[in-house]
Amino acid sequence: MPALAPCDVSIIVVNYNTAHLLEEMFGAVEAAVGDLSVQKIVVDNASRDGSAALLRQRYPDVELIANSENVGFGRANNQALALARGRYLLLLNTDAFVGAGGIERTVRYLDANPDVSVLGVRLVGRDGVLQPSCRSFPTPWNEFLVRTGLDRVFRSTRLVDDMHWDHASVRECDWVPGCYLLLRRSVVDRIGLFDPRFFLYYEEVDHCRTEKANGGKVVYFPDTTVVHIGGESAKSDAELTSGGRQISALQIESALLYYRKHHGLAGLWLGIVLTAVGDALLATKWVLKHMSWRGAGAYLDHFATTWSLLRRTAWARRPTR
Repeated sequence: MPALAPCDVSIIVVNYNTAHLLEEMFGAVEAAVGDLSVQKIVVDNASRDGSAALLRQRYPDVELIANSENVGFGRANNQALALARGRYLLLLNTDAFVGAGGIERTVRYLDANPDVSVLGVRLVGRDGVLQPSCRSFPTPWNEFLVRTGLDRVFRSTRLVDDMHWDHASVRECDWVPGCYLLLRRSVVDRIGLFDPRFFLYYEEVDHCRTEKANGGKVVYFPDTTVVHIGGESAKSDAELTSGGRQISALQIESALLYYRKHHGLAGLWLGIVLTAVGDALLATKWVLKHMSWRGAGAYLDHFATTWSLLRRTAWARRPTR
């Protein structure tokens, strides 16, 4: 069988129980690609809402990988690499709707700027309100400050998100969200895609950090706008768990793995200590404000989950799933 022809962009979508979004997402893609040649790959993570059957029936041009179990966001994107033929790879969420001509503009920007290896765009909600789009690397300290509200005191600390500028100009940054992440195929050929230890959350942070450590450049590009709902896949699992605790635990686990990988054992333990201090501060604040212990237990549960995951991940050396 002859090899399939290469194309401009391989659009990689990971789907998990979001069949209700596929028509809008693909419709936006059609209006966003312009004259580009594209390949569409969808990895379905064992959805329970009939997504795989719908994709086979309505979207014959989509190359479908139907998993028998949910392998997570990063690993699912990695699976698509075996099929990808594009000189660029676009990681796109099902709840991210690209504006007209938006994909073509981002590709042309990378064509004109060969020193840029990873590109993100302007993200807004349905209401048009700007979302974090141009981000700095998280650390145990800056995440502690934001969580506790102490960032208002330590104003000189570089936070993960700086929303106090108009986001109307191109800007280099540390990382961009994975709901719309465009990268050169050469990046993946050189460093791979996502670390499979990250089941959900922090995978794009880790990948951008690895690319920057290898001399790559990550850029925020404001001339393409994506309407991003956020949390649609997580919502489907949160309905099956108490208060969405499974999703919260996945986020905590990924943070632990990230701290250990990029900040070492000392950074991991700093994160644990600051988590304990933060939970204690927030629980105390709750009690003083409401004059009741009801509700404060959530912060104790948070630290208990953190400590449990620290042990289950062998001190953040391996994932739990």
